[in-house]
Amino acid sequence: MPIVVRGRTYGGLTPEGERVVAWAHRLLADADGLREDLAAMRGELTGRLRLGAIPTALPIASALSATVAALHPGLSITVLSLASREIERQLLEFEIDAGITYLDNEPLHGVRGVPVAQERYVLYAHTGSPEAARTSLTWREAAQLPLCLLTQTMQNRRIIDAAFTTAGSSPAPRVESDDIVPLWEHVADGRWYTIGPSSWLDGGALPDEIVAVPLTDPTVEQRIGVVVPDRDPLPTITRALLDAARGDV
Repeated sequence: MPIVVRGRTYGGLTPEGERVVAWAHRLLADADGLREDLAAMRGELTGRLRLGAIPTALPIASALSATVAALHPGLSITVLSLASREIERQLLEFEIDAGITYLDNEPLHGVRGVPVAQERYVLYAHTGSPEAARTSLTWREAAQLPLCLLTQTMQNRRIIDAAFTTAGSSPAPRVESDDIVPLWEHVADGRWYTIGPSSWLDGGALPDEIVAVPLTDPTVEQRIGVVVPDRDPLPTITRALLDAARGDV
């Protein structure tokens, strides 16, 4: 049957062609998984673990990948910063082995997840700002500040926008980025504020002059977890990552 749209130039794949490509990706992934599984039976966990993480979960991804790398010296790891929807696509097309993303908000399809963190959203401020001395701040108050936030293509931003809507406010961020590092740099400058998960404090990557102030009314919490394709058997390196996420190491 035809798998390519015919014409003088390449016109894309037919529906049958798209199905063939999907199966080809799975066959290649299974072949890699078989080789890794047989190597693991000889006590040699080798190969490359491809991990995609939403930008706000990169500190979690770094800690988890460091644990896996220490346990399995023969394993190479690639960590990619991806939007949650891109994590879903790349998992289903076997371009990555696992992802770290939100488990409850905009849940992914065709995956299984293991919780690794319970995130609470906070305001990040410069130590010299008036807000740094506050014990808490409402979302309505935060909306009046000069904010720098992730772009609306990121689920983190959509969660933040929903919280502002619940609080009856609508901020106008002055700066937007698809990466968290520029947000930190703007806050460290002393004239800006950003909003993010409390786990940024645990990663040790934040500049010393940035502090976190809890946000209330509403209190926003989200579960973060490792997600993998919902299929059996899972590749050996994927199981190794899940064991580390569960603490079964």
